[in-house]
Amino acid sequence: MSQKNFEVRTTHFVLPNETNHYGTLFGGIALQYMDAVAFLAATRKFRKTFVTASSEKIDFKVPVKLGQMIELLGKVIKKGRTSCTVQVEMFSEELLTGKRKLCTTGKFVMVSVDKNGHSRPL
Repeated sequence: MSQKNFEVRTTHFVLPNETNHYGTLFGGIALQYMDAVAFLAATRKFRKTFVTASSEKIDFKVPVKLGQMIELLGKVIKKGRTSCTVQVEMFSEELLTGKRKLCTTGKFVMVSVDKNGHSRPL
C-alpha cells in the first residue's frame, strides 16, 4: 500500500448555520472537521479503532468565509506504541476563481482503543 493511501482528503461547502455573525466559519466547526479527518487518517493507516487524546497547537491563519469550499488533508506523521500523531491542514477555496489559501493547521494525537475503551498497541 502506498503512502498516499494513508492520507485522507475531504471537502465541505461552508453553509450559513456554520458561520458566526461575521460570516466566517466557527472555530469549533473547523475543529470538528479536522478531528474527523484525523480519525479517518489514523484508522486508514492502522486499521484499528481510535479516539482523540489531544489536539496540539491549532493555528487559525485565515478566516473561512460563507460560501467557500474547504478541503482538509490529514496524514499520520508519527507513530507511538498505542498512539499516533496526525497533521491536518485545512484550505479554503473560492469556487468561482479557484483561489486557495491554507487557513488552519493542527496536530491531533489519536489513541487506539479496544471495545472496552482501553488503549492497545498499534
